[in-house]
Amino acid sequence: MAYLPYTEEDRQTMLALLGIPSVDALFEDIPQAARLDRPLNLPPALAEMELQSHLAALAGKNRSTVDMPSFLGAGYYDRYVPAAVGALASRGEFATAYTPYQPELSQGTLAAIFEFQTMIAGLTGTAAAQASMYDGASAVGEAALLALAHTRRPRVVVARGVHPDSRAVAKTYVTARGGKLTVVDELADLEQALGEDVAAVIWQYPDMLGGVNGMIGAVERAHHAGALAVVAADPVALALLTPPGAVGADVVVGEGQPLGNRLGYGGPTLGFFAVTTPLIRKLPGRLVGETVDGQGRRGFVLTLQAREQHIRREKATSNICSNHSLNALQATIYLALLGPRGLQQVASRSAATAHYLAERLEAVGLVRVPAGVPFLYEFAVRVPGSVADLNRHLLQAGIIGGFELGRWEPAWDGLWQLAVSERRTRAECDRLVEEVRQWMSR
Repeated sequence: MAYLPYTEEDRQTMLALLGIPSVDALFEDIPQAARLDRPLNLPPALAEMELQSHLAALAGKNRSTVDMPSFLGAGYYDRYVPAAVGALASRGEFATAYTPYQPELSQGTLAAIFEFQTMIAGLTGTAAAQASMYDGASAVGEAALLALAHTRRPRVVVARGVHPDSRAVAKTYVTARGGKLTVVDELADLEQALGEDVAAVIWQYPDMLGGVNGMIGAVERAHHAGALAVVAADPVALALLTPPGAVGADVVVGEGQPLGNRLGYGGPTLGFFAVTTPLIRKLPGRLVGETVDGQGRRGFVLTLQAREQHIRREKATSNICSNHSLNALQATIYLALLGPRGLQQVASRSAATAHYLAERLEAVGLVRVPAGVPFLYEFAVRVPGSVADLNRHLLQAGIIGGFELGRWEPAWDGLWQLAVSERRTRAECDRLVEEVRQWMSR
């Protein structure tokens, strides 16, 4: 049942067992002025069949990516999730699994997390990955903290092309530790911003405007200054691009939502966090390791746990005491189903359709920004007018438009960011372009 109805007799029995005189006593800590002090203004109760019909009618007013093609990205993407992902992830042993502190009871969960770590390390080109984080933004923040602790330097330099949410979280984390965060616009500005006090350089790949540029230069400049090179990467893009770890990035983090996790109310999602060998013992959160039991059989355990808050709180390097293992499980199943070649096909198809759309939009007068910079499946164009107004026009036409970047950065005012997933077709792109053309000629 979706809910459990209780009779007045049931309620009185429960109150008696709790030793509470009335339901009102449960809310005595809430100030009287904050209470409603009247019954809720609800219509009379409906029969179950009538209630289900009413709720279905209310739900039918919602419009989502199921009903409309979406070109909205900016960190969360409308990618196709195979049915097997949900079917396998919803198995009882996963859905009800507790934190795997006891390996003798948690081999299945630990094995799944170990596979997640292995896959992320392979995608990012690093030595090891941990067991997932809350989201991509907190992963960037944790990377900044790792750099402060590892280098014992007080300042972090972050590119403006890094997701604004990630920059905001990193700033909160860094300043709370007495450090400072400096934002630079271009790779050319990085040299001037670097110094002996810089702990890390954080770069996004591809960046918020979709550009695939500057990552190698940022890594080289960071190392020349004695700082760590942190790259925030799109995991699907890494199926086609050079892994950051392969060109020397010390830490690779990112948002894992595009890997088998649906768009749902903005979350929950997962973050990933991978490092090179020298930093393995500095990883925040959990790390699942492979071992053998007393009979020589392969097994898995939580290892290097002393970094976690529940083991040595006063010396913990992170507050990531729990992680989004169920979301990470979905990412693991997704990657296992697709395999390396399948993930490449997802990224390639997305990129091919995105380039088609960019050409069509340019033909009607929307110029890509920055011009000439390589991109994959996300890009920005300058709109002659209100981006919000354009998106409202598209929504009325049954299309979810791109993101209004000016909401985040004044320097990005008038920029419209579009994301194209493997779910989008050329016909849908043509519809979008035609609606844009009509809006521009209004």
